[in-house]
This record gives sequence, structure tokens and C-alpha cells, in this order.
Amino acid sequence: MGSVDSVGGPAWLFCPADRPERFGKAAATADVVILDLEDGVAPGDKDYARRCLQDTLLDPARTVVRLNPAGTADHLADLESLAKTPYSRVMLAKCESAQQVTSLAPREVIALIESPLGALKVDEIALAAGTVGLMWGAEDLVVGLGGQSSRRGDGTYRDVARHVRSQALLAAKAYGRFALDSVYLNIRDHDGLRAEALDAVAVGFDAKVAIHPGQVAVIRSAYAPSAEDVAWARRVLAAVPEERGVFQFEGRMVDAPVLRHAEQILHRSVQSEAAAGQSEAAAGQSEAAAGA
Repeated sequence: MGSVDSVGGPAWLFCPADRPERFGKAAATADVVILDLEDGVAPGDKDYARRCLQDTLLDPARTVVRLNPAGTADHLADLESLAKTPYSRVMLAKCESAQQVTSLAPREVIALIESPLGALKVDEIALAAGTVGLMWGAEDLVVGLGGQSSRRGDGTYRDVARHVRSQALLAAKAYGRFALDSVYLNIRDHDGLRAEALDAVAVGFDAKVAIHPGQVAVIRSAYAPSAEDVAWARRVLAAVPEERGVFQFEGRMVDAPVLRHAEQILHRSVQSEAAAGQSEAAAGQSEAAAGA
């Protein structure tokens, strides 16, 4: 189940688990909802969040539960509540070892790489049985380093954050897992988010995670290939049966990597259309539930 085909769509969204009134909108907006029991919930509200997790059902196929870090009392309490739900896919905050992943069997695990030790252990974490995906996080990483900011004044990541971003992506793809790009905290800066999402597409992240519903459309737009790109991909792939080996097409030399790129464009096109259809269906269900 570690295939990138299981990513579910390019736009994921965090939703605090103690805000059940937001669950329906989140599910109607995003491709995948991450019900957050960790940083999105104040310490005093954790128990209430767990009750909400049990009482408010979303589609398990499009829902992930973010657990508190392994070795904490909150983590154990999270697992007790999770056992009373149909959710089988979890995100493990501050994951730092393969053993932390395998201890969650038979659940599917998205390992969140956001600490110095997690960054150093990312290969073994990606390889662990049960890992289906990796996400990286900049803010907790920098706190763990004793730093002050993950980004420079112009909004770009500092080198250490970029390094861990690359590590997480490489480890995920080396072992056939999907890769999630980190959140963009400035919810009003759609231009900056779009630029970062376009970069995520360019280097191979399978999805980007949002922290606000208003970011979802921006991420989807970045991941959706243009009509021109889709048309080119179809044309070049249609030309393959008539060619042998490397060939020239529309003024460009075409070899195996170019053909794989064309296939990826078509895959993203299909994925974007499917994700839009899922969201429309979820929106309809949410409206129906509201009117009932």
C-alpha cells in the first residue's frame, strides 16, 4: 500500500479534531482531511478532541488521523480512541524510528519527519513495514534545532529546511512511498503558496498539505496540468508506436525520461479530475446532511 497511487489527491487539509463543526466543510473541500489530535489542539482540549473523533464520522478512505508523538500519554490515549473508529490511516507526529511505525500495525502510517533525529533516521522510517507516505515539517524541526525561523525574509526556506525537505522526498521515492510537502503558514499569501506548490509538483511531491480551506484551490490549480501540456503529452505518447528508440518530436528530442514525464502529466490530469469529482460529491453529501 505504499504506492503513490494511494495518495488520494494533491490537496490535503489539516482540521483540528476538537472542531467537529468544521469536519464537513473540510471533507467537502479537500481531497484528504487530516483530523489533528496533535498541535492543532490545545492540551486541555485533547480529551474532547478524541470524543469528537469517535462521534463524527468522515469517509475513512479520505481521512487521516494525526497522532501525538510516540512515547507520550497523549499518544496512548489517541490509540484508545482510534480503536473505536473506522479510521485505518494515521499520521505519526515527530516520527523518529522504524519501530514507532511498526508499533502501529496494522494501520497505514504517514511518518511526519520534523525533528533532527527523524531527519537522520528518514531512510529506515521510509523503509519500515507500514509506512505508506512521508511528510516533512519545518517549524518543529527548527525548534528542535534551537533555531528561530525556518524561512528567510523573502519567504524562501533556509538551507537546513530545504535539506530535510529533499531528504524526505528522496527517501519516499526511493522506497515507493508517496511524499507530502509541508504546510504554508501565511494563509493570505496565495502567490507564495502557488509558487511553493508549483515547485512541489516540479520536484515530485505527490501532494501538498493545507492549513486553511482557502489554500486548497490554489494547491489543486498548481497540480493540475494545463490543457496544452495534456495535449502535448497525448500527442507524444501517440507517436511512440511509429518511432524506434530516441526520436525527434515537434523540435524536441524524446527519450524514455521525456515519455515518463508525459505519462506523469496524464496521470496528474486524471487525478485532478477525480479529486474534483470527489469533492463535488462530498459537497453534495454535506449539503444534504445540513438540510436533513
